[in-house]
Amino acid sequence: MKQHLGRAVLALTLGLPLVAQFPISALADPDLPPWSEKALQQDVDIEALAASGQDPIPVLQPLGEHLFSAKFTSLDGAGRPDATGAIVPTKVRRKSHLTFQRLAGLDANACASCHNEPVAGGAGSFTANVFVSEGFESADFDTIDPQFSNERNTNAIQGAGLIELLAREMTSDLRKQRKEVLAEARKSGQPAKAQLETKGVSFGSLTAYPDGTLDVSGLDGIDDDLTLRPFSQKGVFSSLRQFTVNAMNAHHGIQASERFDSKWTGTDDFDADGYSAEMTPGQISALVAWQATLPAPTRKQDLPEVWQQAADEGERRFAEIGCASCHVPALPLDSLVFHDPGPFDTAGTLRQSEMDTPLALDLATLDWVKALPRDDQGRVLVPLFGDLKRHKIADAANDTFGNELLAQRFVARDVFITAELWGIGSTAPYGHRGDLTTLNEVILAHGGAAGESRKAYDALSEKDRQSVIAFLRSLEIAQ
Repeated sequence: MKQHLGRAVLALTLGLPLVAQFPISALADPDLPPWSEKALQQDVDIEALAASGQDPIPVLQPLGEHLFSAKFTSLDGAGRPDATGAIVPTKVRRKSHLTFQRLAGLDANACASCHNEPVAGGAGSFTANVFVSEGFESADFDTIDPQFSNERNTNAIQGAGLIELLAREMTSDLRKQRKEVLAEARKSGQPAKAQLETKGVSFGSLTAYPDGTLDVSGLDGIDDDLTLRPFSQKGVFSSLRQFTVNAMNAHHGIQASERFDSKWTGTDDFDADGYSAEMTPGQISALVAWQATLPAPTRKQDLPEVWQQAADEGERRFAEIGCASCHVPALPLDSLVFHDPGPFDTAGTLRQSEMDTPLALDLATLDWVKALPRDDQGRVLVPLFGDLKRHKIADAANDTFGNELLAQRFVARDVFITAELWGIGSTAPYGHRGDLTTLNEVILAHGGAAGESRKAYDALSEKDRQSVIAFLRSLEIAQ
């Protein structure tokens, strides 16, 4: 392996073309036979790739696609006999004689086992549901009792790179506002209050005091550290990288070295399956790159005239009844450069400070990004139909979305991040458990902050309700 890396670095030093002289296959294990059942055969030196100045997308994308669809085996280190699926390395209380058990995992051979409808990276049917613990100490369970886990349907990943870029910009903007209100309080010697808003989305208020303390009780829909976490149905993961490292361990028992190696756990084989360094930073980066460059959902083309007319009317009704206040049709994005690792990755995930230069994936080079609309300032308008904000969406009168018993990462059980509706026409069934079969059912299931919009929808004529459905059904993941 070192010999292959040396040749790659030499090629980079001599200024030779990266894709030609530094192919992923050059880092494959030369001792494996071509019929090997090992899926993790290829790697990439991301330090050398970042230093080269070459476009990382064509290097990482093919490997990421392979890894997303690959069926991992025990030869890859799949399985975690002595570890749980917790996001913090945690030993099991009692070992199971089963490798797969669909509850606390393992529950899949491949990422695409669940993310496959209508294409790889998409959503999943009810049969692909997973059971999610609160993420920490209670990640070891062998029952479907809702006291120990929440049952969740699979989210689609299309457009995820743009989602993360939006979250990064919004986080930076909110933290800038926090810095400004602290400076104001120090200068005036009096408490100062700021209404936090970014890209047209309000996140409540923040009060600063002259001694540098903050009153965060007025925050709305975001954590106290002002970090937007746009991934998972609860909005608890800040980056694709964090999401990927978590998922590889939880669902496959593949443990990323950036979280489970001796630096963090004191051993190179924390799960005691006989394999160390099961997934490298380069392989995680390849998975991140593939997910970050997945095309954003779009709208159905060549609709019958009756459907197009109904969809146009339904989009107007959707806005009139208040749905678009949370399912915002589009948010503006200033920069299309996706850095990996990202600026808000934390301990247990590779961080920018651990690399001389982070990878820079320029999404502006992708044809599907070039086709997106722009505003009068030249910013890309990301048509997500979401706001990256958490909301309470259940109440006593309508508790369909409040049926979970566990809070995940300290987010209340009746609070969820706004689901991005782009692609919803391709991702039935609906709801966080995937147990609602029609769009009409999922709209009527809304309560809490969405209660008034649900009532307004329910009060529409049947023709107008059908027009809203026609509009939502026109939002698809292209195949």
